[in-house]
Amino acid sequence: MSNRIKVGVVGVGHLGQHHARNYGEHGGAELLWVCDTNADQGKPIAKKFGAKYTNDFRELIGKVDAVSIATPTVTHYEIAETLLNNGIHCLVEKPVCNSVREAQALAEAAKRNNRVLQVGHIEHFNVAVQKFKEILTTPLFIECHRLGSFDPRVKDVGVVLDLMIHDIDIILRIVDSEIESIDATGVAILTDKEDIANARIKFKSGCIANVTCSRVTPKPMRKLRVFQDNAYISLDYKRQAMEIHRRYRREGSLKPGESRYYIKTEKKRVRRKEPLKLELEHFLECVRLGHTPQTTGEQAMKALEVVIEITEQIRNTTVPSMDNRPLFEIAEQIRDKTSIPE
Repeated sequence: MSNRIKVGVVGVGHLGQHHARNYGEHGGAELLWVCDTNADQGKPIAKKFGAKYTNDFRELIGKVDAVSIATPTVTHYEIAETLLNNGIHCLVEKPVCNSVREAQALAEAAKRNNRVLQVGHIEHFNVAVQKFKEILTTPLFIECHRLGSFDPRVKDVGVVLDLMIHDIDIILRIVDSEIESIDATGVAILTDKEDIANARIKFKSGCIANVTCSRVTPKPMRKLRVFQDNAYISLDYKRQAMEIHRRYRREGSLKPGESRYYIKTEKKRVRRKEPLKLELEHFLECVRLGHTPQTTGEQAMKALEVVIEITEQIRNTTVPSMDNRPLFEIAEQIRDKTSIPE
């Protein structure tokens, strides 16, 4: 008798199909069901991995132990709550829900039913981020840039909920302090929601985080930079690479014009691994052993609360209509506000 965990994937679009692939390749999981409202999308994925297809997620009840939910954000709450209340462990892609109230309800449902609720904040499973956390002490200033080109598949949320939430979640984990204030700005360019945004977050500890995200930038960038006592750490999420620039003090007498301090750079190498594979392995382990996941519903709720405040600030800010200005003027305004590097 197999002791593999019976799993399903709800939503097999751009991201969900990779959930299906990883489950299909994992020796401890048995991918039994693929659910998608689009049969042309769902059936080929199900056939590829030898799973059954359905267009109704409720059909998975009583037939699987755990699911990944990779549907549009607006549907997360209904699907996850129903499955949790029917005894199914859930990994919900980020953002966990559209509102803090819904996120809280999901966390309570998981606790009430003694089920695992893991949220897909995938950067925690980036091996470079894991190494990065080991080096951090007390962050003083943080700068993030998460830039990319436009993806027409993402229609239900703005860039803050789509991209910035990754960095907000990481920042909230590494800064051990409450937020004192947030100052945000953003501009809609290709959609009716913000496509480029910047948030300056001040913590009560004195740490400042300057976070920029864009989905209308041709050259991709996913970098996190942290300044702390005597060190500046630069992390490249995409390359899974890291550099540490440390300050050292020169001993003895100095030459004319020589500084007492100098900088030495150290490059940290890590063995590249697919973050999604590690994330799903962690989910399956939590299901099997009853462990608490690294990315809980409660933690996801904190990040969601911050990005919702950022989004509301942006929406309440009057931005001149694009229709009345040349695009290059808008680009210059965005660059000035967000300090995006060339």
